[in-house]
Amino acid sequence: MTTSKNALSAGQQLLQEGRQLLAQGDRVGAAQVLTRARDERDTVLAAHALIESNDLVGSFTNMMGLDCSIAPEDDIFGFFNNHPSSHNPLRDYLADGWRTLAELMLLLEAVDQPLLKIPRVLEFACGHGRFTRHLVKALGAERVVVSDVVPSAVDFSQNTFGVGGFLSASVPEDVQWPGRYDLVFVLSLFSHLPRSTWARWLKVLYEAVAPGGLLIFSTHGTKAARFDSVQLDAEGFFFAPSSESHAIDTQEYGTAFTSEAFVLQRIAETCGAESLVHRSPVHFWNHQDAYVLRRR
Repeated sequence: MTTSKNALSAGQQLLQEGRQLLAQGDRVGAAQVLTRARDERDTVLAAHALIESNDLVGSFTNMMGLDCSIAPEDDIFGFFNNHPSSHNPLRDYLADGWRTLAELMLLLEAVDQPLLKIPRVLEFACGHGRFTRHLVKALGAERVVVSDVVPSAVDFSQNTFGVGGFLSASVPEDVQWPGRYDLVFVLSLFSHLPRSTWARWLKVLYEAVAPGGLLIFSTHGTKAARFDSVQLDAEGFFFAPSSESHAIDTQEYGTAFTSEAFVLQRIAETCGAESLVHRSPVHFWNHQDAYVLRRR
């Protein structure tokens, strides 16, 4: 809230005061002021960055035992920060990644492949590390590789978490795989793909899996379609050119919904029906269906 056109907001005033206290060496006072600035939507990330980088009281890194740095370009954090139901976007964002890790581990247990025993994991369409940080805590950076079509996303995860990484491509067939992976985890990519690239991405990603390894991906299924009042077509598909991402063209990365029949048909056509070893409706966030494929 401002008192005049040129006045600083309440958060900006607190942020300025916090920086001054840090410069004076008053860490206790700075922590108190910056914690208040962190509660303001317009200064939440700047205050969070100062608290984390200076290891002040209230640091999420100290609470969670992992790197809690957040990139300013992170669209998923922006989604939480701008959502009316999120009263603590930092906590919601970090807890969401932790929840994803738990849900992934449950899927892997269902196919007798514990996460901690997987030598090499590729997180594809990784974004700016919402989940990566938790995966690194579980496995160590040396066992994790990330990929995304957004260069800043890959750079952030490499520089912040120490993982391997490579740039993806807009055209599925243009992706150059540096290797093959025991687990390729693709969270909420197929829930954004248009019909023209949906099956092509499935084929290409399956090729990145090492023999005997797993491909796990999620979709917006029929529950999500009902929740959003979406009508699937005769084939069980719907696409709208709209998403939370500001970095990718919405015709390439929008919002997609698919029936189970649609997904099973695409799996049979591209990977072989026998590759599917497990599926779990509304598995991730009680909203997205999960599919587990094993490379024969």
